[in-house]
Parts: sequence; structure tokens; C-alpha cells
Amino acid sequence: MFRKWKKQFSHIPALQTSGDGSLPLLTIWDLQFYSVALSTDDTRIVSGSSNMSVQVWDASTGAELRRMDGHSGWVRFVAFSSDGTRIVSGSGDRSVRIWNALTGAELRRLNGHYGGVRSVALSIDGTRIVSGSYDKSVRVWDASTGAELRRMDGHSDWVLSVAFSSDGASIASGSDDGSVRVWDVPTGAELKRLDLHSAKVHSVAFSRDGTRIASGLSDGSVRIWDASTGTELRRLDGHSDYVRSAAFSRDGTRIVSGSDDKSVRVWDASTGAQLRRLDGHSNWVQSVVFSSDGSRIVSGSKDESVRVWDASPSAELKRSNGHSTIVLSVAFSSDDARIVSGSDDRFVRVWDASTGAELRRMDGHSGQVRSVAFSSDGTLIVSGSDDKSVRVWDALTGTELRRLDGHSDYVRSAAFSIDGTRIVSGSDDNSVRVWAASTGVELGRMNGHTDYVQSVAFSTDGNRIASGSIDMSVRVWDVSTGVELRIMTGHSNSIQSVAFSSDDTRIVSGSTDMSVRVWDVSTGVELRRMDGHFGWVRSVSFSKDGTRIASGSNDKSVRVWDASTGAELKRMIGHSATVHCVAFSNDGTRIVSSSNDNSMRVWDVVPHGNPWEFSNHSWIISLPHRQRLMWVPQEVMKMLNSQNALIISSEPPAKLDFNYSQIGPAWAACHTP
Repeated sequence: MFRKWKKQFSHIPALQTSGDGSLPLLTIWDLQFYSVALSTDDTRIVSGSSNMSVQVWDASTGAELRRMDGHSGWVRFVAFSSDGTRIVSGSGDRSVRIWNALTGAELRRLNGHYGGVRSVALSIDGTRIVSGSYDKSVRVWDASTGAELRRMDGHSDWVLSVAFSSDGASIASGSDDGSVRVWDVPTGAELKRLDLHSAKVHSVAFSRDGTRIASGLSDGSVRIWDASTGTELRRLDGHSDYVRSAAFSRDGTRIVSGSDDKSVRVWDASTGAQLRRLDGHSNWVQSVVFSSDGSRIVSGSKDESVRVWDASPSAELKRSNGHSTIVLSVAFSSDDARIVSGSDDRFVRVWDASTGAELRRMDGHSGQVRSVAFSSDGTLIVSGSDDKSVRVWDALTGTELRRLDGHSDYVRSAAFSIDGTRIVSGSDDNSVRVWAASTGVELGRMNGHTDYVQSVAFSTDGNRIASGSIDMSVRVWDVSTGVELRIMTGHSNSIQSVAFSSDDTRIVSGSTDMSVRVWDVSTGVELRRMDGHFGWVRSVSFSKDGTRIASGSNDKSVRVWDASTGAELKRMIGHSATVHCVAFSNDGTRIVSSSNDNSMRVWDVVPHGNPWEFSNHSWIISLPHRQRLMWVPQEVMKMLNSQNALIISSEPPAKLDFNYSQIGPAWAACHTP
């Protein structure tokens, strides 16, 4: 359906929005792309695809500049010469071809392989071409005459990738036989063999200085090797399927990888830390490459698109990995300098909110850590766990100070009062309990919920507690007496999360009915309902000033809402699984989220002032008038629902600029003859 829509309506103008780097700066639609490359001046992209043609695109606009036809099989690999004047391509038709990049003329055809050509590369000086083939051979050609200079045999299965070192003296090759091999170009001798055994090698690349080789493997890993010794320097794990392509940035500090798990990932080449994850492709990512200045990444996919991504820091400010399984809860310290997290791996961890570095790990719980929170002064951390206990930790040393036992089932939620003297907890035993933070003594128990208590929160003044339950109710309790003051009903399914506004006049709740609701604390009246999530709402949080609400959902998104109007202000896409917890920083500029994808992410939520937004029914609507501007299919809306900078069809592009739009009788005022 989507492909049909693209072909039928590819003339519809593209949309410009404020890009944050977490979605593409540019998307080019055509057929299945097997390979992409950038010219050294970063102005052009060349692609090879299942349409058997080589195409050249403007890297800024996505316009098709040139198309070279001649191959009679899928074009599996393409590359520019360093001076940008030639393009080399390898195809399933067993040939390697050289094209004039400016005119599109075929300059030379290199025949010799008796199997499809899977990979090609040009030496930096442009004098030689290397190719790898299904015939298991690596061949070197004279780029000016087309003569075969050398043939390297040794691989026992398909050669899937080849690369020249920058000095042109060595070639690396990766094969289905599970090995990376390094060859001497002048003699054809095998210099080194790196065996991966069961893992197939889909991609190889030299660092610019020639000291390292990166390889992408069928086991989902990227490996970095010492090119001179063959020693494995580092293994980068994170992808959940074949890594089809890997490449170094020109300065050698980063590696980009593309995988059958549909993601593009950026890694620190020195430490192996994952720096970025770029989601958006809906099928295998076959090819990735950095721009020469390292500011952009180009990816080609089986989903019939080429995408250009901003490789500089994005709205996803930090991503912290360290937990080995699902991250269930996160919270900021009051000074916004630290983040605490609780996980299915039973650990409580503290992170530097600026760098993502792990500062501390607390070990003690024997079950999942469902809830974590800092005390207001940042010296204590409270955690609640499936081991039925609530624990208090020294936030600076990681020492367990106190264990609060009493609940007879999982502790789903725990929180400090603002003054830090009390702790509230909610449990699957259907009770809400209040504890003395300094002694661990149980001060009170509130019974009334008829099912699991999923979430609890203190009011700012510490006099009331809000609780949300599987019984579909939100309840407000008097802390000193334990009396139930109010019960709010309206959700049609279980309540997953509750939070007070800082002025204690409102409570926000998130539910498995997929809605976010705001309630008046004094009357219990439902003030507002926010719909938009298409999965359970797992977590909600007010900004400190009470103007915004954040929510996290099974639909993998984090959303920000206007607390007064209910309008959706921002949607952050990036997590690849359920978002379990969200929390605002105290200054309101960031949101931290945790997910089933084992990660925490910190997002920039400073308003950017777009004059339009997405509605829930495929309409783009104006702000502040909320008038309909343009309808697009749901399939396309999924691509646009975050901060794409540009979406471009294969037709000449156009741009819709809503900054000067006019709604109503004065619509003609936006036009100046």
C-alpha cells in the first residue's frame, strides 16, 4: 500500500521541519538500495540498487542528477573516485564498470569474474580497482585500461566486501567463509588471516591511517582489528541481526554500522561505546558511509530509501547503556546532574546526566527494581523491588542504609516526601504504605484499592499521597490520618502512573487504556484527556512549572503535552521497545526515559516554535489556530512524526513553508505578488 502511494503521489511536495538528527535530514525513495557512497566534496550521493542502474543524487536536495544504465543485474556496490570524476560499480551481471560521474557515460567494462560482483573499491590515487565476487576471488584491475592485474584466491566462500588501505598497498576482504584477509597488492600474497569461524563477514573497512580494520558480521557485532598484527582490539555489540555495512569516519574516531535490525548505529572507535542509534528504516540497512567532514551519514536500505542523517549531537542528548536488561525506572537528582535507574537486572545505577558515564552501582535487591527516586537534597536514593522490599541507599557511596520490609508482594513504586523524612510505597499486595526514612519504621498503611497499586506520589506539601491501581482508580489519601480523601474514576483500564503538579492542584495519570488524564485534586473532576498514544501509557510526569506533561508508552514514543490545553507539543522517537518511565529535569529542559530496549535516553525538550504540528488523524494542523493544512496517509505520518528535516520523493523536490501561512478569510495575505 505504502509503495503504491509513493508511486502514485510522489509529486506531492516535501515537508520541512526542525531536524534533531534522530530522524533523517533527507530521504530519497526508489527501489532496494544495496550500496551508497558520497563524493569527497559531500555534494553528491551515488547509489546502486535492484533497478540495475547507477544513480547520482544531489546530497542537499535529493534531486536525481544522473542515471547510468547498462548493467543487466542488480548493482551491488558503487564507489566514487577521490577526485569525484568517476564512479565504479559492481553487479550481479558479473561485471565491474567505470562511469564518467559528470556525463554518465560508460568508460570501461571489466569482465573476468564468473560469479556476481558483490563489492568494489577504488584506490585513493584512482589507479586501481579491487573487486570481490561470488566466485570466491579478489581481483585487482588497472582503472585506466581495465586490465586484470592480479587475482587473489584463498577464500572458500563468497567474497562479500573488499577495501583498499589509504596508501593502496594492502587490501582487506571479508567472506562468507567467516574470515577477514589482508592481501599485499604488489604481490597478491596473503599477509594476514583473521578467523571469525561461524560468523560471516559482510563488510570490511580500513581506518584512514591504515592501522585498523572494522568488520561487520552476521552475529550482529562490529569488530575492530589491528591491521598489522591481526589482533582483535574491540568488539561492538548492540545490533540484534546481521551487520551489513561498517565504515570509519575520516578522522578515525567513530564507526557507523548498518544492520538487518533496521538501525544505523554510531560507535566510539576507541572505547566501543555506542554514541547514537538512528531508527527510521523499515527494512535491512545494506550500506552506510560518513561524509568527509563527519557531519552526516548516508544509509541505503532494502526499504527502497536512501537517507541522510545528521551525525552531530542530536535532540537525543545522551543514551546510557549499562543495564543488561530492561530499564524499568529513571529519575533526575534535584540539581539535574545525576540520573538514577532501576532495572530487571536487579541493580540500581547512578549516571552522570551530562556524559552518560556510570558513577555508581548498587547491588542488593534479589528481584527486578521497579522504582527509583532521589531525595530532594540528592543524598539518598529509594528503590522498590519485586523482592517485596523498599531500600534506602547513600547516593554518594552506594551503601545500603536501610531495608524496609512489610509488603507481602512486589513493590511497584516508591517515592520520598519533599522534606525527605518519609517514603511512600505501593505494592501488588494492594496497599499503600508510609515509612520513616531515617528509621525504616512503618508509619501508616492505606487500604482501599482492590487490585495491585502500580504508582504512588507525594504532594509537594507532603500532606497527601496519590495512588494509581489496576482497579482503574486514582485515589488521594491524607498522610497523617490515612483517610481516603478522594477517588477518581474514568479510565477504562488499569492505571500505570500518577504524579502531582508542583502546586498540588492537579494529578496526571497514565493508563493501559492508552490515554493521559488530568484531574482536579480538590474535586476529583477530570479536567483533560490526552489521546494519541497507540499503546499503554506506562509513565507520566509534570514539568516543575506545571505547564507540560511527559508520557511514555508501549508504542515506543515519549510525548510532551500542553497541560492546559491537552495539545501534543512534541513526540520523541528513538526507543526500539516499550518506554517504561519518563521524568522531567527540574529546569524543564530535558526528559529522561527508560525502555525495554535496555537503554536510558535524555532528550532536549526546549520548545522550538514550529508553526504547525501533527494531529492524531493524519492531518498537519496550523498553530495556534489548529486549522487543517494538509492530509497525509498514516504510513507517511509514521515517518514524519518526529523531527525530520526533509522528505523527498524521486521527483524534483518542492518545499512547503508554513511560517507565513494564513488561515480563514485573510488567506490571500500570505502571497506577495
